[in-house]
Amino acid sequence: MGKQNTHLVWDWNGTILDDIQAVIGATNAAFAEAGLEPISLERYRELYCVPVPKFYERLMGRLPSDAEWVVMDEVFHRHYTARRVDCGLTVGAEELLARWALEGGTQSLLSLYGHAELVPVVKGYGIDRHFVRIDGRTGPSGGGKAEHMERHLAALAAAGEISPGRTVVIGDAVDDAMAAAHVGARAVLYTGGSHSRAALEAVGVPVVDSLAEAVAVAGDLTS
Repeated sequence: MGKQNTHLVWDWNGTILDDIQAVIGATNAAFAEAGLEPISLERYRELYCVPVPKFYERLMGRLPSDAEWVVMDEVFHRHYTARRVDCGLTVGAEELLARWALEGGTQSLLSLYGHAELVPVVKGYGIDRHFVRIDGRTGPSGGGKAEHMERHLAALAAAGEISPGRTVVIGDAVDDAMAAAHVGARAVLYTGGSHSRAALEAVGVPVVDSLAEAVAVAGDLTS
């Protein structure tokens, strides 16, 4: 059964897009403007969480005020946008997307990257044709993916594309697994992005070190 009956919901940042170095660079640039010490990739992966203001609380010892968060978020995205143009797709991602579609599977993309920015970026990498739907975040940034996942799967179900019980979310964050559980889907988490392996394993879903492994495990989860 596998591919023909399994729908994949892919995450973008840190999963399909290999942008963790851009994220670290933008984070440290934003920290410098806020008077905070720079952070290493290892420390980032130990502390990162969603909602993102909680991540800043772990670093600052307190939650940023609403006004501070608006400034921090704007500064981060300004620096990230400048660095993102140098990012490539994760190794093997394009081939995996093409093969899944060729072999009868369906897949979509859901990201907390702003929708207006996400769609042209994905098209720019030439992979938009592999997805039956692409959704980015609408509304304020900083929150989790659960409500976005609910709307994403509802739209796919209305189009007759998927059922939650045959859906597997592939992402790099604990929040991806939480969003999957929220809608009754499965999840596979990839270690190449925002979290340490230990943080991902604590969720209790399969954790893998490559996207090829993620796709193989996803097929097994719904077979």
